[in-house]
Amino acid sequence: MEKLQAALVPVTPFSQNCTLLWSPETKRGVVIDPGGDVPAIRDALAKTGFTVERILLTHGHLDHVGGAMELKNALGVEIVGPHEADRPIMASVEMVAAQYGVAGMHNATSDRWLVEGDTVKVSETSFDVLHCPGHSPGSVVFVNRAQKFALVGDVLFQGSVGRTDLPGGDTDTLIRSIKDKLLPLGDDFAFICGHGPTSTIGQERLHNPFLQ
Repeated sequence: MEKLQAALVPVTPFSQNCTLLWSPETKRGVVIDPGGDVPAIRDALAKTGFTVERILLTHGHLDHVGGAMELKNALGVEIVGPHEADRPIMASVEMVAAQYGVAGMHNATSDRWLVEGDTVKVSETSFDVLHCPGHSPGSVVFVNRAQKFALVGDVLFQGSVGRTDLPGGDTDTLIRSIKDKLLPLGDDFAFICGHGPTSTIGQERLHNPFLQ
């Protein structure tokens, strides 16, 4: 079974975890959520030395997609994800960035919107797509069941959950997404989230105050 490697590149004033995920065997991989600071992302890519096959997006908020079009144009790759319910959010990135006073972010769109049950590939490794709304209407999670590993965006954090006070957010929907789709993955599932440190499903089931 192909073993993947990951590197986190903190980007934007929101310290978003842009994730590089690749196979050291094939030297092929993906960039997940390039929210901004594209030169820093490209520097990290140069150090890893893998070929980027596509850009994956977990959801449409500016700190996750603000650099996606710039990176797409620089690398000549497609953007995959999130669910199309986030299309309006991605079309308003520049307006929201101006409100926050953040420069260099651009509206984004997807070459392939995702729905529950789709799969995406990182090199030769397949990830199942789970639609997990609540933080945003179109949030998706990428799950590799064989390696017990997931990329959850801003759905779930170590000790917290995604905020629901932004347009399209809903607390009940978010908690239902986590309890119905993420907790059943199993306690030994590790995940990378959109901000902060990594964690496991088991740790969050036991200690996350939002899930008690």
